[in-house]
Amino acid sequence: MKILMMKKKFLKLICPRCRLSQITFGKASTWLKCENCNKLLIKPTGGKAKIKAKIEKII
Repeated sequence: MKILMMKKKFLKLICPRCRLSQITFGKASTWLKCENCNKLLIKPTGGKAKIKAKIEKII
């Protein structure tokens, strides 16, 4: 698990299960699941999101 420590950035994540990439906000306020395999990728914490996927690129 990684805790994101940056300001207002978008992230390109790769699902560890099916390798599908998705773009999301670094301070996500909702749960994000992979569109393909339904694995949890982001868990909101009230501020910085807990990332449970590999960060491919910071946009």
